[in-house]
Amino acid sequence: MQAAAWLIAYLALVCVSTGVFYIAGIQAGRGWWHEFGSLLGFVLLVMLGLQFVLTGRFKGLGRPFGVDIVVQFHRYVGIFLVLLFLAHPLVLIWFRPAYIEFLDPRVNALRAIFLSVASFSIVLLIAMSLWRTAFGLTYEWWRVSHAVLSALVVFIGVVHAWQVGHHVDGPIKRGWLICLGALPLGCLAYLRLYRPWQMRARPYRVAEVREERGESTTLTLEPVGHPGMPFRAGQYAWLTIGKSPFTLQQHPFSFSSSDRDAPGRLEFTAKELGDFTTSLTEVDVGTPAFLEGPYGEFVLDDDALGAVFVMGGIGVTPAISMLRSMRDRADSRPVLLLYGSPKWRETTFRKELESLRKELDLRVVYVISDPDPEWDGESGYIDREILERYIGERERGYSFFVCGPDAMISAVEEQLLAIGISLKLIRAERFNFV
Repeated sequence: MQAAAWLIAYLALVCVSTGVFYIAGIQAGRGWWHEFGSLLGFVLLVMLGLQFVLTGRFKGLGRPFGVDIVVQFHRYVGIFLVLLFLAHPLVLIWFRPAYIEFLDPRVNALRAIFLSVASFSIVLLIAMSLWRTAFGLTYEWWRVSHAVLSALVVFIGVVHAWQVGHHVDGPIKRGWLICLGALPLGCLAYLRLYRPWQMRARPYRVAEVREERGESTTLTLEPVGHPGMPFRAGQYAWLTIGKSPFTLQQHPFSFSSSDRDAPGRLEFTAKELGDFTTSLTEVDVGTPAFLEGPYGEFVLDDDALGAVFVMGGIGVTPAISMLRSMRDRADSRPVLLLYGSPKWRETTFRKELESLRKELDLRVVYVISDPDPEWDGESGYIDREILERYIGERERGYSFFVCGPDAMISAVEEQLLAIGISLKLIRAERFNFV
Protein backbone atom coordinates (compact mmCIF):
# COMPACT_ATOMS: atom_id res chain seq x y z
CA MET A 1 0.00 0.00 0.00
CA GLN A 2 2.79 2.41 0.91
CA ALA A 3 4.77 1.49 -2.21
CA ALA A 4 1.70 2.01 -4.39
CA ALA A 5 0.95 5.38 -2.75
CA TRP A 6 4.53 6.56 -3.29
CA LEU A 7 4.48 5.49 -6.94
CA ILE A 8 1.09 7.11 -7.53
CA ALA A 9 2.37 10.36 -5.99
CA TYR A 10 5.38 10.29 -8.34
CA LEU A 11 3.23 9.64 -11.42
CA ALA A 12 0.77 12.35 -10.35
CA LEU A 13 3.62 14.84 -10.07
CA VAL A 14 4.81 13.92 -13.57
CA CYS A 15 1.29 14.24 -14.99
CA VAL A 16 0.55 17.58 -13.29
CA SER A 17 3.94 19.05 -14.26
CA THR A 18 3.44 17.94 -17.86
CA GLY A 19 -0.20 19.03 -17.87
CA VAL A 20 0.77 22.64 -17.19
CA PHE A 21 1.96 22.88 -20.79
CA TYR A 22 -1.41 21.63 -22.06
CA ILE A 23 -3.64 24.02 -20.10
CA ALA A 24 -4.93 25.67 -23.29
CA GLY A 25 -5.60 22.32 -24.95
CA ILE A 26 -4.46 20.89 -28.28
CA GLN A 27 -3.74 23.45 -30.95
CA ALA A 28 -5.81 23.39 -34.15
CA GLY A 29 -4.24 21.74 -37.17
CA ARG A 30 -1.99 19.40 -35.16
CA GLY A 31 -2.86 15.71 -35.45
CA TRP A 32 -3.02 13.13 -32.65
CA TRP A 33 0.40 11.65 -33.42
CA HIS A 34 1.86 15.13 -33.61
CA GLU A 35 0.57 15.96 -30.13
CA PHE A 36 1.59 12.56 -28.80
CA GLY A 37 5.17 13.08 -30.00
CA SER A 38 5.27 16.49 -28.34
CA LEU A 39 3.80 15.04 -25.14
CA LEU A 40 6.60 12.46 -24.98
CA GLY A 41 9.10 15.31 -25.11
CA PHE A 42 7.51 17.14 -22.17
CA VAL A 43 7.24 13.93 -20.13
CA LEU A 44 10.91 13.28 -20.84
CA LEU A 45 11.86 16.78 -19.71
CA VAL A 46 9.83 16.60 -16.49
CA MET A 47 11.11 13.16 -15.54
CA LEU A 48 14.71 14.18 -16.28
CA GLY A 49 14.31 17.05 -13.84
CA LEU A 50 12.83 14.75 -11.20
CA GLN A 51 15.82 12.42 -11.57
CA PHE A 52 17.87 15.04 -9.74
CA VAL A 53 15.34 15.10 -6.91
CA LEU A 54 15.50 11.30 -6.59
CA THR A 55 19.27 11.43 -6.09
CA GLY A 56 19.28 14.52 -3.88
CA ARG A 57 19.35 12.40 -0.69
CA PHE A 58 16.31 14.14 0.79
CA LYS A 59 15.61 12.22 3.99
CA GLY A 60 11.84 12.35 3.77
CA LEU A 61 11.80 11.14 0.17
CA GLY A 62 10.55 7.64 -0.46
CA ARG A 63 9.76 6.65 3.08
CA PRO A 64 9.54 3.99 4.39
CA PHE A 65 11.92 2.47 1.83
CA GLY A 66 15.09 4.50 2.32
CA VAL A 67 17.28 6.55 0.01
CA ASP A 68 19.07 3.47 -1.39
CA ILE A 69 15.75 2.08 -2.70
CA VAL A 70 14.93 5.45 -4.25
CA VAL A 71 18.30 5.38 -6.03
CA GLN A 72 17.45 1.97 -7.51
CA PHE A 73 14.15 3.43 -8.71
CA HIS A 74 16.19 6.24 -10.26
CA ARG A 75 18.17 3.65 -12.25
CA TYR A 76 15.06 2.00 -13.69
CA VAL A 77 13.53 5.36 -14.55
CA GLY A 78 16.77 6.21 -16.37
CA ILE A 79 16.32 3.16 -18.61
CA PHE A 80 12.75 4.25 -19.36
CA LEU A 81 13.94 7.77 -20.18
CA VAL A 82 16.30 6.41 -22.82
CA LEU A 83 13.28 4.87 -24.54
CA LEU A 84 11.41 8.18 -24.27
CA PHE A 85 14.40 10.03 -25.68
CA LEU A 86 14.31 7.78 -28.74
CA ALA A 87 10.52 7.75 -29.08
CA HIS A 88 10.05 11.55 -28.99
CA PRO A 89 11.82 12.37 -32.31
CA LEU A 90 10.92 9.08 -34.00
CA VAL A 91 7.18 9.60 -33.50
CA LEU A 92 7.36 13.17 -34.79
CA ILE A 93 9.51 12.27 -37.79
CA TRP A 94 7.24 9.32 -38.61
CA PHE A 95 4.24 11.66 -38.55
CA ARG A 96 6.03 14.41 -40.46
CA PRO A 97 9.35 13.46 -42.13
CA ALA A 98 10.22 17.12 -42.57
CA TYR A 99 11.07 17.25 -38.85
CA ILE A 100 14.38 15.63 -39.70
CA GLU A 101 15.50 19.18 -40.46
CA PHE A 102 15.88 19.74 -36.70
CA LEU A 103 19.08 17.70 -36.98
CA ASP A 104 20.21 19.31 -40.24
CA PRO A 105 22.98 21.91 -39.60
CA ARG A 106 22.26 23.48 -43.00
CA VAL A 107 18.83 24.60 -41.74
CA ASN A 108 19.82 25.73 -38.24
CA ALA A 109 23.40 24.93 -37.29
CA LEU A 110 23.16 25.92 -33.62
CA ARG A 111 19.97 23.92 -33.03
CA ALA A 112 21.37 20.86 -34.80
CA ILE A 113 24.61 21.03 -32.81
CA PHE A 114 22.85 21.26 -29.44
CA LEU A 115 20.41 18.45 -30.24
CA SER A 116 23.33 16.31 -31.38
CA VAL A 117 25.19 17.13 -28.16
CA ALA A 118 22.12 16.06 -26.13
CA SER A 119 21.94 12.79 -28.08
CA PHE A 120 25.64 12.12 -27.58
CA SER A 121 25.33 12.95 -23.86
CA ILE A 122 22.53 10.41 -23.43
CA VAL A 123 24.63 7.71 -25.13
CA LEU A 124 27.65 8.64 -23.01
CA LEU A 125 25.57 8.53 -19.80
CA ILE A 126 24.47 4.99 -20.60
CA ALA A 127 27.92 3.82 -21.65
CA MET A 128 29.68 5.20 -18.57
CA SER A 129 27.05 3.73 -16.23
CA LEU A 130 27.30 0.27 -17.80
CA TRP A 131 31.06 0.18 -18.37
CA ARG A 132 32.49 2.61 -15.84
CA THR A 133 35.37 0.33 -14.85
CA ALA A 134 36.21 -0.41 -18.48
CA PHE A 135 36.53 3.33 -19.07
CA GLY A 136 38.86 3.52 -16.06
CA LEU A 137 36.56 6.09 -14.49
CA THR A 138 36.65 6.39 -10.70
CA TYR A 139 33.40 6.44 -8.78
CA GLU A 140 33.93 10.08 -7.79
CA TRP A 141 34.48 11.31 -11.35
CA TRP A 142 31.61 9.16 -12.61
CA ARG A 143 29.27 10.95 -10.22
CA VAL A 144 30.46 14.36 -11.45
CA SER A 145 30.25 13.47 -15.14
CA HIS A 146 26.84 11.85 -14.66
CA ALA A 147 25.45 14.98 -13.00
CA VAL A 148 26.99 17.40 -15.51
CA LEU A 149 25.85 15.46 -18.58
CA SER A 150 22.35 15.01 -17.16
CA ALA A 151 22.06 18.72 -16.36
CA LEU A 152 23.28 19.54 -19.86
CA VAL A 153 20.57 17.36 -21.41
CA VAL A 154 17.90 19.10 -19.30
CA PHE A 155 19.22 22.54 -20.26
CA ILE A 156 19.21 21.68 -23.97
CA GLY A 157 15.71 20.24 -23.61
CA VAL A 158 14.43 23.45 -21.99
CA VAL A 159 16.01 25.65 -24.69
CA HIS A 160 14.64 23.34 -27.40
CA ALA A 161 11.09 23.54 -26.01
CA TRP A 162 11.38 27.34 -25.68
CA GLN A 163 12.52 27.73 -29.28
CA VAL A 164 9.90 25.40 -30.75
CA GLY A 165 7.26 27.37 -28.86
CA HIS A 166 4.35 24.93 -29.01
CA HIS A 167 2.62 24.63 -25.61
CA VAL A 168 5.08 27.01 -23.89
CA ASP A 169 3.47 30.32 -24.76
CA GLY A 170 2.53 32.73 -21.99
CA PRO A 171 4.22 33.66 -18.69
CA ILE A 172 2.87 30.70 -16.68
CA LYS A 173 4.14 28.03 -19.05
CA ARG A 174 7.45 29.75 -19.69
CA GLY A 175 7.91 30.29 -15.98
CA TRP A 176 7.24 26.61 -15.38
CA LEU A 177 9.73 25.71 -18.11
CA ILE A 178 12.37 27.87 -16.43
CA CYS A 179 11.66 26.13 -13.11
CA LEU A 180 12.26 22.76 -14.77
CA GLY A 181 15.57 24.04 -16.09
CA ALA A 182 16.56 25.40 -12.68
CA LEU A 183 15.62 22.20 -10.83
CA PRO A 184 18.85 20.29 -11.63
CA LEU A 185 20.99 23.28 -10.64
CA GLY A 186 19.07 23.68 -7.39
CA CYS A 187 19.44 20.00 -6.49
CA LEU A 188 23.15 20.00 -7.35
CA ALA A 189 23.71 23.14 -5.29
CA TYR A 190 21.86 21.57 -2.35
CA LEU A 191 23.84 18.34 -2.57
CA ARG A 192 27.27 19.72 -3.42
CA LEU A 193 27.28 23.04 -1.59
CA TYR A 194 24.62 23.28 1.11
CA ARG A 195 25.00 19.79 2.56
CA PRO A 196 28.84 20.00 2.77
CA TRP A 197 28.47 23.45 4.36
CA GLN A 198 26.27 21.84 7.03
CA MET A 199 28.77 19.00 7.49
CA ARG A 200 31.64 21.45 7.97
CA ALA A 201 30.05 22.64 11.21
CA ARG A 202 29.94 19.04 12.57
CA PRO A 203 33.41 17.53 12.01
CA TYR A 204 34.71 14.17 13.25
CA ARG A 205 38.13 12.72 13.83
CA VAL A 206 39.41 9.20 13.22
CA ALA A 207 39.93 7.70 16.66
CA GLU A 208 40.99 4.19 15.62
CA VAL A 209 41.87 2.22 12.50
CA ARG A 210 41.46 -1.53 12.98
CA GLU A 211 42.18 -4.26 10.45
CA GLU A 212 39.57 -7.00 10.29
CA ARG A 213 39.56 -10.50 8.87
CA GLY A 214 38.83 -10.76 5.15
CA GLU A 215 40.80 -7.70 3.96
CA SER A 216 38.42 -5.36 5.76
CA THR A 217 39.05 -2.26 7.84
CA THR A 218 37.08 -0.66 10.66
CA LEU A 219 37.24 3.10 11.20
CA THR A 220 36.15 4.51 14.55
CA LEU A 221 35.05 8.15 14.49
CA GLU A 222 34.49 10.58 17.33
CA PRO A 223 32.67 13.94 17.06
CA VAL A 224 34.67 17.14 17.48
CA GLY A 225 32.88 20.00 19.22
CA HIS A 226 29.35 18.59 18.86
CA PRO A 227 27.27 15.74 20.34
CA GLY A 228 27.58 13.44 17.32
CA MET A 229 25.12 11.53 15.14
CA PRO A 230 22.40 9.29 16.59
CA PHE A 231 21.40 6.45 14.30
CA ARG A 232 19.41 3.23 14.23
CA ALA A 233 21.28 -0.03 13.81
CA GLY A 234 21.25 -1.02 10.14
CA GLN A 235 21.38 2.53 8.79
CA TYR A 236 24.25 4.06 6.83
CA ALA A 237 25.94 7.42 6.26
CA TRP A 238 28.02 9.09 3.55
CA LEU A 239 31.63 9.35 4.71
CA THR A 240 34.21 11.93 3.65
CA ILE A 241 37.77 11.70 4.94
CA GLY A 242 40.01 14.78 4.79
CA LYS A 243 40.18 18.39 5.83
CA SER A 244 37.18 19.61 3.85
CA PRO A 245 33.71 18.19 3.09
CA PHE A 246 33.77 20.06 -0.26
CA THR A 247 35.29 17.17 -2.16
CA LEU A 248 34.35 14.56 -4.73
CA GLN A 249 35.38 11.79 -2.36
CA GLN A 250 32.21 10.68 -0.58
CA HIS A 251 31.08 7.09 -0.09
CA PRO A 252 28.14 5.34 1.62
CA PHE A 253 28.95 2.90 4.43
CA SER A 254 26.72 1.07 6.88
CA PHE A 255 27.37 1.64 10.57
CA SER A 256 28.95 -1.44 12.12
CA SER A 257 28.87 -0.25 15.73
CA SER A 258 26.01 -0.57 18.18
CA ASP A 259 23.54 2.29 18.11
CA ARG A 260 23.95 2.36 21.89
CA ASP A 261 27.53 3.60 21.35
CA ALA A 262 26.19 6.56 19.38
CA PRO A 263 26.28 9.48 19.14
CA GLY A 264 29.72 9.75 20.71
CA ARG A 265 31.32 6.78 18.98
CA LEU A 266 30.66 5.53 15.45
CA GLU A 267 32.23 2.66 13.52
CA PHE A 268 32.25 1.76 9.84
CA THR A 269 33.67 -1.43 8.36
CA ALA A 270 34.56 -1.73 4.67
CA LYS A 271 36.22 -4.37 2.52
CA GLU A 272 39.13 -3.47 0.24
CA LEU A 273 37.30 -3.44 -3.09
CA GLY A 274 38.36 -0.14 -4.71
CA ASP A 275 40.78 2.76 -4.55
CA PHE A 276 39.07 4.43 -1.60
CA THR A 277 38.44 1.34 0.55
CA THR A 278 41.95 0.04 -0.12
CA SER A 279 43.39 3.26 1.26
CA LEU A 280 41.49 3.05 4.56
CA THR A 281 44.31 1.12 6.23
CA GLU A 282 46.58 4.10 5.54
CA VAL A 283 44.34 6.63 7.30
CA ASP A 284 46.08 8.12 10.34
CA VAL A 285 44.45 8.46 13.73
CA GLY A 286 43.39 12.08 14.14
CA THR A 287 42.51 12.56 10.46
CA PRO A 288 39.45 14.81 10.03
CA ALA A 289 36.28 13.24 8.68
CA PHE A 290 32.73 14.32 7.87
CA LEU A 291 29.43 12.46 7.84
CA GLU A 292 26.12 12.99 6.12
CA GLY A 293 23.19 10.97 7.41
CA PRO A 294 21.92 8.78 8.82
CA TYR A 295 19.97 7.22 5.95
CA GLY A 296 18.10 3.99 5.33
CA GLU A 297 15.18 1.95 6.62
CA PHE A 298 17.13 -1.32 6.84
CA VAL A 299 16.33 -1.58 10.56
CA LEU A 300 14.72 -4.08 12.91
CA ASP A 301 11.39 -2.66 14.01
CA ASP A 302 10.39 -2.86 17.65
CA ASP A 303 7.29 -4.92 16.84
CA ALA A 304 9.18 -7.56 14.82
CA LEU A 305 8.90 -11.08 16.26
CA GLY A 306 12.47 -11.89 15.30
CA ALA A 307 14.93 -11.52 12.45
CA VAL A 308 16.46 -13.60 9.65
CA PHE A 309 19.64 -12.10 8.21
CA VAL A 310 20.79 -13.43 4.83
CA MET A 311 24.14 -11.76 4.29
CA GLY A 312 26.98 -12.14 1.82
CA GLY A 313 30.57 -11.00 2.37
CA ILE A 314 30.97 -7.52 3.84
CA GLY A 315 27.19 -7.14 3.49
CA VAL A 316 27.12 -8.60 6.99
CA THR A 317 28.04 -5.14 8.36
CA PRO A 318 24.47 -3.87 9.05
CA ALA A 319 23.66 -7.23 10.68
CA ILE A 320 26.64 -6.84 13.00
CA SER A 321 25.39 -3.39 13.98
CA MET A 322 21.94 -4.78 14.75
CA LEU A 323 23.31 -7.74 16.69
CA ARG A 324 25.63 -5.55 18.75
CA SER A 325 22.71 -3.23 19.48
CA MET A 326 20.49 -6.15 20.51
CA ARG A 327 23.20 -7.32 22.88
CA ASP A 328 23.58 -3.88 24.43
CA ARG A 329 19.85 -3.49 25.04
CA ALA A 330 19.41 -7.11 26.21
CA ASP A 331 17.03 -7.89 23.33
CA SER A 332 15.96 -11.53 23.64
CA ARG A 333 14.22 -11.89 20.28
CA PRO A 334 15.44 -14.86 18.19
CA VAL A 335 17.74 -14.26 15.22
CA LEU A 336 18.93 -16.52 12.40
CA LEU A 337 22.00 -15.43 10.44
CA LEU A 338 22.79 -17.15 7.12
CA TYR A 339 26.22 -15.82 6.27
CA GLY A 340 27.82 -16.49 2.88
CA SER A 341 31.57 -16.08 2.54
CA PRO A 342 34.19 -17.19 -0.03
CA LYS A 343 36.61 -18.68 2.52
CA TRP A 344 36.26 -19.60 6.17
CA ARG A 345 39.52 -17.87 7.04
CA GLU A 346 38.27 -14.68 5.30
CA THR A 347 34.92 -14.55 7.11
CA THR A 348 34.73 -11.12 8.71
CA PHE A 349 33.54 -10.88 12.34
CA ARG A 350 33.41 -14.69 12.73
CA LYS A 351 35.12 -14.57 16.16
CA GLU A 352 32.71 -11.93 17.47
CA LEU A 353 29.75 -13.82 16.07
CA GLU A 354 30.74 -16.84 18.14
CA SER A 355 30.74 -14.59 21.20
CA LEU A 356 27.37 -13.07 20.29
CA ARG A 357 25.86 -16.55 20.00
CA LYS A 358 26.43 -16.95 23.73
CA GLU A 359 24.84 -13.60 24.59
CA LEU A 360 21.82 -13.64 22.25
CA ASP A 361 19.20 -16.07 20.99
CA LEU A 362 21.27 -16.32 17.81
CA ARG A 363 21.84 -19.13 15.31
CA VAL A 364 24.64 -18.62 12.78
CA VAL A 365 24.93 -20.74 9.65
CA TYR A 366 28.07 -20.18 7.59
CA VAL A 367 27.87 -20.99 3.87
CA ILE A 368 31.34 -21.14 2.33
CA SER A 369 31.46 -20.93 -1.46
CA ASP A 370 35.10 -22.07 -1.80
CA PRO A 371 35.68 -24.33 1.23
CA ASP A 372 38.90 -25.97 2.28
CA PRO A 373 38.93 -29.80 2.26
CA GLU A 374 38.48 -29.96 6.04
CA TRP A 375 35.34 -27.74 6.03
CA ASP A 376 32.33 -29.74 7.27
CA GLY A 377 29.65 -27.02 7.20
CA GLU A 378 27.39 -25.70 4.46
CA SER A 379 29.13 -25.00 1.17
CA GLY A 380 28.26 -23.40 -2.15
CA TYR A 381 25.82 -20.51 -2.22
CA ILE A 382 22.75 -19.59 -0.24
CA ASP A 383 20.09 -21.19 -2.42
CA ARG A 384 16.53 -22.42 -1.98
CA GLU A 385 17.63 -25.72 -0.47
CA ILE A 386 19.62 -24.01 2.29
CA LEU A 387 16.85 -21.47 2.94
CA GLU A 388 14.25 -24.24 3.33
CA ARG A 389 16.59 -26.24 5.55
CA TYR A 390 16.97 -23.51 8.16
CA ILE A 391 13.84 -21.38 7.83
CA GLY A 392 11.09 -23.20 9.70
CA GLU A 393 7.51 -22.30 10.47
CA ARG A 394 8.57 -20.09 13.37
CA GLU A 395 10.93 -17.99 11.25
CA ARG A 396 8.36 -17.37 8.48
CA GLY A 397 6.82 -14.56 10.51
CA TYR A 398 10.12 -12.83 11.23
CA SER A 399 11.55 -9.79 9.47
CA PHE A 400 13.98 -10.76 6.69
CA PHE A 401 17.07 -8.72 5.84
CA VAL A 402 19.16 -9.37 2.72
CA CYS A 403 22.47 -7.61 2.00
CA GLY A 404 25.49 -8.48 -0.09
CA PRO A 405 26.54 -8.55 -3.74
CA ASP A 406 23.82 -7.44 -6.12
CA ALA A 407 23.46 -10.83 -7.84
CA MET A 408 23.20 -12.58 -4.47
CA ILE A 409 20.46 -10.21 -3.29
CA SER A 410 18.38 -10.77 -6.42
CA ALA A 411 18.73 -14.55 -6.17
CA VAL A 412 17.88 -14.68 -2.46
CA GLU A 413 14.88 -12.38 -2.83
CA GLU A 414 13.51 -14.60 -5.59
CA GLN A 415 13.98 -17.77 -3.55
CA LEU A 416 12.47 -16.28 -0.38
CA LEU A 417 9.34 -15.42 -2.34
CA ALA A 418 9.36 -18.89 -3.90
CA ILE A 419 9.29 -20.60 -0.49
CA GLY A 420 6.36 -18.45 0.62
CA ILE A 421 7.95 -15.58 2.54
CA SER A 422 5.73 -12.50 2.31
CA LEU A 423 7.21 -9.62 0.32
CA LYS A 424 6.26 -7.16 3.08
CA LEU A 425 8.61 -8.99 5.46
CA ILE A 426 11.66 -8.72 3.18
CA ARG A 427 14.07 -5.79 3.24
CA ALA A 428 17.08 -5.61 0.94
CA GLU A 429 19.88 -3.08 0.84
CA ARG A 430 21.83 -2.48 -2.35
CA PHE A 431 24.73 -0.06 -2.64
CA ASN A 432 25.33 -0.64 -6.34
CA PHE A 433 24.56 3.00 -7.16
CA VAL A 434 26.20 2.92 -10.58
